[in-house]
Amino acid sequence: MRKFFNFFIGALIGGFLGATVALLLAPSSGEALRLELRERVQRLQEELRQAAAQRRAELEEQLAALRSPKP
Repeated sequence: MRKFFNFFIGALIGGFLGATVALLLAPSSGEALRLELRERVQRLQEELRQAAAQRRAELEEQLAALRSPKP
């Protein structure tokens, strides 16, 4: 589990840095760049919310299974 978490954090940081460099090197106006960056951040936030909600549901299921009495 720890390896997955470390990989996930590394992938997020790498993706963020890659996106930042790509945006900085992109030939577009400042206004268009800010708009695109804002949209990407909003998409990333929504994806993170969905991933967190999914993981929370999985953990709640596991907790419920552990709490249920065993026959």
